[in-house]
Amino acid sequence: MGFTVLIPARLASSRLPNKPLADIAGLPMVVRVALQARQSAAARVVVAADDASIVQACAAHGVEALLTRTNHPSGSDRLAEACAQLGLHGDDMVVNVQGDEPLIDPVLIDAVAQVLACAPSASMGTAAHRIATLADYLNPNVVKVVCNAQGLAHYFSRAPIPFNRDHADTQWWSENSDHAPLRHVGIYAYKAGFLCSFPQLTPAPTEQLESLEQLRALWHGHQIAVHITQNPPGTGVDTPEDLERVRALLRHA
Repeated sequence: MGFTVLIPARLASSRLPNKPLADIAGLPMVVRVALQARQSAAARVVVAADDASIVQACAAHGVEALLTRTNHPSGSDRLAEACAQLGLHGDDMVVNVQGDEPLIDPVLIDAVAQVLACAPSASMGTAAHRIATLADYLNPNVVKVVCNAQGLAHYFSRAPIPFNRDHADTQWWSENSDHAPLRHVGIYAYKAGFLCSFPQLTPAPTEQLESLEQLRALWHGHQIAVHITQNPPGTGVDTPEDLERVRALLRHA
């Protein structure tokens, strides 16, 4: 199973300016993400950047990076350009690792690639883990996914799904964790041909309502295979507080 990890990195961030270059224990954050990804089974790890300063920072630490356009509306569009630059197409497999996940588990990267490789009917693969608390189940910032018997995604939502009509305000799955709702993890595997065509697909009404790009794939009839992990992913970095939390974790590692 050969695959390429692509890491989209955008310099601008409203909550954390210059986020990809934020120092974490002596290394830019995007470099830390790439070094984690290198511990996976990926044949190649490439940062897809929107600014030359990111490319230069990667080069200084021996990380492959390429420069993409600055006006991409989403990370998927940026990765589609990166696929074209790298000559990836057809059934070539790509794993999208977010550039703000310096604690990403290489085992999870491999698992998401594997779940797509084992689902020939699917165009994408992703991951989820069981929700542990009622607060997370009810939180609209926690994206949920419901799967079918084949491990393919039925639907993603910010709403509490599946909805237990009779026990909606309780942690109804506490006595049977096998039926716990699932929290979606934002890591994706794609077939490169699908990824390159994705930006041309019409945005879905559900995607626009929920602000969840993966719903576009489902709307157009594509299947998404879901790996259920027992280990929730490490802390991502969206805010200055997140950054300090990760710095502290690595300082004491």
